Amino acid sequence: MPDAEDVRRIALSLPDTTEKIAWSMPTFRVAGKMFATLPEDETSIAVRCPKEERDELVLAEPGKFWIAGHEAQFAWVRVRLAALEDEGELRDVLADSWRQAAPTRLLEAHPRLGLPAAD
Repeated sequence: MPDAEDVRRIALSLPDTTEKIAWSMPTFRVAGKMFATLPEDETSIAVRCPKEERDELVLAEPGKFWIAGHEAQFAWVRVRLAALEDEGELRDVLADSWRQAAPTRLLEAHPRLGLPAAD
């Protein structure tokens, strides 16, 4: 089961990512734009997710994903670390959120970041 240190290690391995404390919790930013937080007791993460996709995620896997009340109006979803299969799934979740926040120059420099390997 991935934990807070895995979140930190994987997030900081993504290009141009920094960690900053905000709202008394670690936040992870790409080129200054937040893409993940490690809230409360560090048993979950909040990541960017388009609203139409997050509703489907929550319905499909409510034990893994949920929407925090104060984040409902924003394009964010919470992910329970204990519900993730492994570090690979955590990396996929973080990389997807990173791609949503990253500027075009980074997306162009890392076009396959976080995408499934081609067969």
